[in-house]
Amino acid sequence: MNSGLAVSARNIRHQFADFIALQDVSFEVPRGQTMALLGHNGAGKSTLIKIMLGLIKPSAGEVRVLEQNLFGLAKRADLKIGYLPENVSFYDKLTGKEILSYFAALKGVTSTRVKQLLQEFGLEYAQDRALKTYSKGMKQRLGFAQAILSDPELLLLDEPTVGLDPVASKFLYGKIAELKQQGCGVIVCTHELSLIENNIDIGLILAKGQVLAQGSLADLRNGSGLKTRLTSPQLKDAIVQRPELAAWYQDDALLLDTQSKTQVLKLLTQECQVFDFSLQQPALTEIYHFYMGRCAQVEEVS
Repeated sequence: MNSGLAVSARNIRHQFADFIALQDVSFEVPRGQTMALLGHNGAGKSTLIKIMLGLIKPSAGEVRVLEQNLFGLAKRADLKIGYLPENVSFYDKLTGKEILSYFAALKGVTSTRVKQLLQEFGLEYAQDRALKTYSKGMKQRLGFAQAILSDPELLLLDEPTVGLDPVASKFLYGKIAELKQQGCGVIVCTHELSLIENNIDIGLILAKGQVLAQGSLADLRNGSGLKTRLTSPQLKDAIVQRPELAAWYQDDALLLDTQSKTQVLKLLTQECQVFDFSLQQPALTEIYHFYMGRCAQVEEVS
């Protein structure tokens, strides 16, 4: 596996006329890790993706892709970057095989690789059919196959699972896991937080072009201060036995922060002999809405 960084951004700022799309955005994505790029519509996610693709140059700051200064390179095509846009758009009169072969020729990839991907993505049976006959899921799989044709070291995915059924979404994230094992850095822009929660190493939350929060899922949870929910059929009996547990009791559960979790678990297991319980940590959706809500509150105050 390659070591180092797939992307490093430092103090990125971008402005369109009088509109500031990004302001002081910094982050890193190590090779072999996945970052979720999260935010409301208009948060600056698409602008950031275009900068990482080298399509637009930031007004200020530095972005390094695969440890190269993206805007100082004479030939950016030498960088192994894959990209799947939100709306896959190919010439619909071409067949699936013709489309993949066309991009393979552009990227210097062999026909053997085209055949391999058509098989892997379950498109071999439809390879000679025109794209206009493909379903949304088939087009998405073809787009993903195109994005990884040249075994990218950085993969950018914009809403890759929109419109896909659970089986297709699981397949896609399975492929992402394989690429990570090979050292590919992956950035996924998505609104489907429940799908990506168990498939990321890093989250970056943007609002109005600024970073609200970033870090691992644990970092985001700790930063939000949201509580872990502990439930048990023996909970009320335990509170009778150890009344101090009532301090955390609310809505038929114990609501615990990081500091109190160890103390409460010790009381339950060692003092009350309660072992039948479940812990539910704050989901990524809850965490996201917390940061967005706090951002809105700050705006109202200011």
